[in-house]
Amino acid sequence: MSTQLTRKIVSAASLCGIGVLAATVLAPRLTGAAEKAAKPWASKVVSWDEAKGPVEDWGEIRLHLLGETFSTQDLLTGIAVLKPGQAIHGPHRHAEEEYMVLTEGAGTWHLDGKDIPAKVGDVLFAEPWVYHGLTNTSKAPLKFFVIKYNGKGVAPPPHPKDSRPDEL
Repeated sequence: MSTQLTRKIVSAASLCGIGVLAATVLAPRLTGAAEKAAKPWASKVVSWDEAKGPVEDWGEIRLHLLGETFSTQDLLTGIAVLKPGQAIHGPHRHAEEEYMVLTEGAGTWHLDGKDIPAKVGDVLFAEPWVYHGLTNTSKAPLKFFVIKYNGKGVAPPPHPKDSRPDEL
C-alpha cells in the first residue's frame, strides 16, 4: 500500500476518533477498498460484512466508503455501535462537514457547547470547525450512521486561529 494511501486512511480514521494506532492496524485490511477509492466511487452497495473497522472498548465502527465520489473528497461513511455509557471520543471539530443519523438507541448530542437529548430519527449536522459529538447515555447499545466529507472545488475552511483544542 502506498504511503500516501496509508496516510489518507489513518487521517480519515483518526478524524472519526479511531486513533492512529488502530488506523495503522486497520489500514492494511482496507487496502482493497481504499485503492478502489483512489478514483471516484461508482454506484455500489457495501454490506455490513464487507465494511471493516476496529472493535474498541467503546464499541465498534464499520467504515463503508472512504475516498471520493464525483462531487466529494475526503469522504468517510460508516456505522458505529456505541456501548452503554460510551462515546467514540469527546466533542471534537474538523474541516469536513459531518452528518450523523441516530438509528437505534438514545443518548446525548454535543453541538457547539450544548447538550441535546438524542433519539432515534435525529440527524445532527456539524459545519466545519463546530464542536460536535454523541454519547450513549442509555443502558442499551446506540447505533448511528456517519458521513463526513469536503466538497470538490471548494477549499476546506482554514483551521480557526484560536487556542482551543480540536477535541475536548
